[in-house]
Amino acid sequence: MSRYSRILVGLAILLFSSTAASSQDLKELAPGYYIVVSAYARSQEKMAQQYVEVLREKGQDADYGYNSSRKFYFVYLKYFDNLRESLGDMKKTRESGRFTDAWVRVVSGDIQPVAASDSSRPPGSIAVASPAPKAIEPTDSVPEKAQAVDEIPVTDNPEIVQYAVMTLGNTEVFLSLFNARNNRIVEGDVEVVDTERAKLITKVKGNEYLNLPDPKSKSGQLTLICDVFGYRKIQQEINYPLPLADTVKDFVDLMGTTLVVNFDLVRYHKGDLATLFNVYFYNDASVMLPESKYELNSLLQLLQENPNYRIRLHGHTNGNYRGKIITMGPEKNFFALAGSEQRAGTAKELSYGRAEIVKEYLVSQGIQSDRMELKGWGGRRPIYDKNSANAKRNVRVVVEILED
Repeated sequence: MSRYSRILVGLAILLFSSTAASSQDLKELAPGYYIVVSAYARSQEKMAQQYVEVLREKGQDADYGYNSSRKFYFVYLKYFDNLRESLGDMKKTRESGRFTDAWVRVVSGDIQPVAASDSSRPPGSIAVASPAPKAIEPTDSVPEKAQAVDEIPVTDNPEIVQYAVMTLGNTEVFLSLFNARNNRIVEGDVEVVDTERAKLITKVKGNEYLNLPDPKSKSGQLTLICDVFGYRKIQQEINYPLPLADTVKDFVDLMGTTLVVNFDLVRYHKGDLATLFNVYFYNDASVMLPESKYELNSLLQLLQENPNYRIRLHGHTNGNYRGKIITMGPEKNFFALAGSEQRAGTAKELSYGRAEIVKEYLVSQGIQSDRMELKGWGGRRPIYDKNSANAKRNVRVVVEILED
């Protein structure tokens, strides 16, 4: 049973518990790398607390915290601001025999360096004295994690095996998305491509453990493409049947039984163009849909990080026509039609308005207006034929970096 299966089994059992959740303080985990030994649903914070107490009674400097992106409480033994160090400690923790399924949980965001004297704790945390013993008493016959779920036993994971011949079929891979220039863990996806056939196989999340799919091609080559908005695209090549040969490459590390593929992400430079494909608009409107917020905030973060950035926003539509245009009203509802206004206009005017509302949102978040220029193209620069199945992707705003 995998470590994640074990967690899910434990969580399923916990659903029958009547323990009340503490929703006032979620103890949000700071960005960084955690040596995690257990996970609990949001409604089971009490169980996480009890397990921490058990571990402290046995001499572990354990703690727990909530990760909003995963919606779990994680019980951890140590915190690191460095991936290599965290993976090395994970290997030692597993080999000790006590926590054979410990893993590194990655929390995205800007990492704050930790003082060497207190490297086991994330920034801002306060060391807490171990509590007095409670009713839960560890025994040799029941696994430690099981004691945190009312002593219901859970099957241990099989021992980690180092295969004589390593392939990507039997080797765990960790895809590290990281911006070393500002010490930031970046959240994003990686495309897995069959290199020989130039065919997309799947898309996976970065900063996760996984087994890459077999391309079942003669060469066995995989291409990994990381294209996160705000960063230049990176493409890495890796060999499926002989991944150890790739460890001589500067972007591949072997950490115990885990193969780490590093994507050292770099911010856009002058002249770069990036499409806001995940910024969507209501039909015939220069008003955005609510799901546009995530990528908009990625653009906002880009501009906040570097005050020297100046950009031009290019608006595009699907086709050239004249008709109704719905615009944002004086109430400034960026993501709703409530309070909107309507008039007649051209496709070029609509495309300009869509670029303009992106600018207005950024200004509302503190970005200076003179750092942004606007251009409306209408339907003069389509990506696809206006009658094709992908025609909706012609409706877009493109970011051009003018200065960095």
